Amino acid sequence: MELKNKVALVTGASSGVGAQTATQLAQNGVRVVINYANNKQGALKTQQHITSLGGQAEIYQADVRDQQQCTDLVEFAVATYQRLDIVINNAGYTQFVPHHELDLLSDDVWQQTLATNLLGPFYISRAAVPHLAISGGEIVMTSSIAGLTAHGSSIAYCASKSGLNNLTKTLAKTLGPQNIRVNAICPGLIDDKWAESGWGDNWQAAKDYTLAHSAIKRISQSSDVAASILAILIGSDNMTGQVIRLDSGLTL
Repeated sequence: MELKNKVALVTGASSGVGAQTATQLAQNGVRVVINYANNKQGALKTQQHITSLGGQAEIYQADVRDQQQCTDLVEFAVATYQRLDIVINNAGYTQFVPHHELDLLSDDVWQQTLATNLLGPFYISRAAVPHLAISGGEIVMTSSIAGLTAHGSSIAYCASKSGLNNLTKTLAKTLGPQNIRVNAICPGLIDDKWAESGWGDNWQAAKDYTLAHSAIKRISQSSDVAASILAILIGSDNMTGQVIRLDSGLTL
């Protein structure tokens, strides 16, 4: 896909991977809609950074757990830029719950995790399909190696990302006849504030484990994940339904 003058919607783009992805897209000539749920200051910061680089970006608040808000978000993107070519389903949620603590995995944790990580990407994608079909667009899911292994911040998180990986494949097969590609990126540990906050006192141990067991002795940054998302977009127009690991070889 040629990126210049395309339009992208990036969910969860007020910080981390989402902010980096929105910025790198804009640096490649893409007009961007920055979605956020609560962190308006972060979204504004991302927008200001993009505009300072000469790019175009608008912000829009929407909770991806809500179907109507997802529809409104997509319609805002189309109304703003008169088209939609790229959807990055990046918004995510987790609570760190040790896997052996089954009683701590409440219904609320399950519902919040599945609604954000699985239903949200479906709602956004469904609303975007009529617009993506016009230009032969692409959807990229920000998933996780937690969806490919039995390791992650919680059992609910692992299950949600596993579901997202399969959603990627089923949407790719379903939407292929409309010339819409659907792929997913599965990062391992990312060295950012979100992960550090979640791991808490175990953060250094998590980094040490990752470095010790990875083929490449390097922990991914948010910018690495964003660069991989752009590589998927720019790459072969025949690639769809792929779930790509980005974990320095940790899961080999």
